[in-house]
Amino acid sequence: MYAALWRLLPGPWWLKLFLLLVLIAAVLYGLFWYVFPWISPIVAPGEVDLE
Repeated sequence: MYAALWRLLPGPWWLKLFLLLVLIAAVLYGLFWYVFPWISPIVAPGEVDLE
């Protein structure tokens, strides 16, 4: 999977690395600002029971 993604990105290795880091940052941004706040009421980590 990672090799296929690496081959799909255009340019030399340094541009591929930069684009990959930008893509990772965009995914993390989306997760932290949209997905995690939306799912946090469903997960409710404060209600964990450790026996």
